Amino acid sequence: MKVLVLGNGGREHALAWKLAQGERVSQVFVAPGNGGTARDPLLKNIPITDVKALADFAEAEKIALAVVGPEAYLAAGVVDEFRARGLRIFGPTKAAAQLESSKAFAKDFMKRHGIPTAAYEVFSDPAAAHAYVDGQGAPIVIKADGLAAGKGVVVATSLEQAHEAIDWILAPDANGGKLGVVHNEGGARVVIEQFLSGEEASFIVLCDGKNVVSLATSQDHKRLLDGDEGPNTGGMGAYSPAPVVTPNVHAKAMHEIIMPTIQGMARDGIPFTGFLYAGLMIDELGQPRTVEFNTRMGDPETQPIMMRLKSDLLEVLLQATDGTLDQVELQWDRRVALGVVMAAHGYPLAPRKGDAITGLPADAEDAMVFHAGTAEVDGQLQTSGGRVLCVTALGESVRKAQQLAYDSLVNIQFEGKQFRRDIGHRAVKR
Repeated sequence: MKVLVLGNGGREHALAWKLAQGERVSQVFVAPGNGGTARDPLLKNIPITDVKALADFAEAEKIALAVVGPEAYLAAGVVDEFRARGLRIFGPTKAAAQLESSKAFAKDFMKRHGIPTAAYEVFSDPAAAHAYVDGQGAPIVIKADGLAAGKGVVVATSLEQAHEAIDWILAPDANGGKLGVVHNEGGARVVIEQFLSGEEASFIVLCDGKNVVSLATSQDHKRLLDGDEGPNTGGMGAYSPAPVVTPNVHAKAMHEIIMPTIQGMARDGIPFTGFLYAGLMIDELGQPRTVEFNTRMGDPETQPIMMRLKSDLLEVLLQATDGTLDQVELQWDRRVALGVVMAAHGYPLAPRKGDAITGLPADAEDAMVFHAGTAEVDGQLQTSGGRVLCVTALGESVRKAQQLAYDSLVNIQFEGKQFRRDIGHRAVKR
């Protein structure tokens, strides 16, 4: 069977790597892929990004299954296009993907269906947004309504930060201010939320429209610098499992958040299929609330999750697209997986491209380097994006996985590289 993975990041490299291990898989194409997928003999990059051209390729190559990585393809309606042609694809429709592509849609949906989340208001008028923030005080959370590659959220600890974030998001220029937000129809909008305290975790499930199978839990590290300091990023590292998601928290997340979301989408006439990612904030009483929804796998959570998955991913996703996820039970490596992101100079606001990358270790059974912002230029691997690599390792404990991941990246060199030295610190403390 031929499989097609859409995207060019670390998440897509990890998904393609895992799919290529499937017993019935003859070829995995990655469109457009990156420098790491180009170097893997089991994978083949296809330089196509246009939705219709991707569907044409899938038809011509008789692709058995397409898997969508990034949110931009979903918001562009790639699933609708494939399904209209009778092609099998795993992901939500454009309408269902609004759970991620519009923060306002997601918040209104949660309010309507009684899903626990922070109190909020939505604004398109800057003066009204500024006045609301002055009335609420800080800390407060400012979110861009549209897609912003994981960087459209500012946790403002002062009123000054909150006002600056509003100006960023509601800026009149076409690029959505400094954040590069993709604005939805109706123009720029900002969602302003109550600040939730607690510990965050990533809760990702597979959905077939009705049935749900949860993936291994994970925890992402959003801030650029050690100790959770510095600006928000798309994610500087992750590990799985996340000890904060106790069996009790897991049960509450499924019962109070995931199932009501899947049932609510079906009731609203927008059945949800694909990966559903609930970013949870878990308070000291173990009560989870929804920070956000993503309608795809997380990045960098995918990398450690795929390292731990023992089941054949192709067979699981075929059942998901058949609507028979109730027959699936996933098998997991009991060890901990931990991934450290190495980012480019200037990330997240102005990442530099074109720096040569050297010293990559050989892939091993318990340590993998998943590529994101890399490209091969005249046989030389170079940086081509903000998050460049995710060095991911398995270990008997968080500490051992952490040690192997950091040992594995010690020789990797590129000018201006940035990485955190404390990925997994919360689990180590526990």
